[in-house]
Amino acid sequence: MQKPAEYNKSPMARGCLLRDGTSGRGPLPPGRLTVSYTSAGPRTRATVRGELDLNAGRRLHHTLHRALTGSTEGLDLDLSGLSFCDCAGLNVLLDLRRQALRQHKTLAVTAAGPAVGRLLDLIGARELLTGPRARSGRP
Repeated sequence: MQKPAEYNKSPMARGCLLRDGTSGRGPLPPGRLTVSYTSAGPRTRATVRGELDLNAGRRLHHTLHRALTGSTEGLDLDLSGLSFCDCAGLNVLLDLRRQALRQHKTLAVTAAGPAVGRLLDLIGARELLTGPRARSGRP
């Protein structure tokens, strides 16, 4: 097992973002994040797996914004594979929702694992990102 100081220098700790759907299955090493997305008609579906923290959130932000911009109607997020999500990850989701609304599109979290679900419940954002308003884009 690596010591914390050595782990932070590991390239695996920086995460990995994939666009081609080859992210694989099974648990990811600590600190790793993958995202794959595909267009399905007017919507883009993105699947995010791993740990979503400040460093991974910065990379995920750019990847998901590109996916949203490339869609016609919006983005559906499957976050059931996230084993960790902190406030930085939540900020990525909320910023992505704001961008969707500006583009007259919608953002919907279609699946959320325990880590994301608990965070959304704690701050009262589950309905905002998963309910009818997420689909319609209307308050």
